Amino acid sequence: MAANIHPLGNSTLGRKDKESLLKQKGVVVWLTGLSGSGKSTIAQGVEQMLHNKGAITKLLDGDNLRTGLNSNLGFSAKDREENIRRVAEVAKLFMENGVITICSFVSPTIKIRTNAKRIIGDVDFMEVYVNTSFEECAKRDVKGLYKKALAGEIKNFTGLDAPFESPSHPNLIIDTTNQSIDESVDKLFNSILERIN
Repeated sequence: MAANIHPLGNSTLGRKDKESLLKQKGVVVWLTGLSGSGKSTIAQGVEQMLHNKGAITKLLDGDNLRTGLNSNLGFSAKDREENIRRVAEVAKLFMENGVITICSFVSPTIKIRTNAKRIIGDVDFMEVYVNTSFEECAKRDVKGLYKKALAGEIKNFTGLDAPFESPSHPNLIIDTTNQSIDESVDKLFNSILERIN
């Protein structure tokens, strides 16, 4: 750390103060999976359910952050790592203020997700694997990306010519091939409640 940087420490209000005010515990719920697997739809659904229950939430989504905070990053391995590093730091800030923070990012490698978990902290990091096959995601092709990638119009496409490494020990696995969106949202919602109560 540079000599002229002096982060505020114990002089500021702490996490327990914020959680006490909000009457809830902060946590980071990290959804990972291929593009089109259903991460964003599930994240939006569970955020709505938590909101209806009176919880304060923040949804951080890959496409949204890439249009602002991370608009200068591409899709090289180095840029993907930096994208997720920044996201993890932002998620940690929300979580430390007692906010239930839902992150929806492909975050394709074990290394990337391990670094996010290190930044956020093992206790506060809930890894959710939205396990949907490349073939199923390509069939859905919600954004038209698979058609372009298979035609060679998009390079470094996760699951095709860039790797996706499945989590080895996620806190929760959601299979959107065999579960409806409503079932998937309910499963995640109940899992979050168990985590924070």
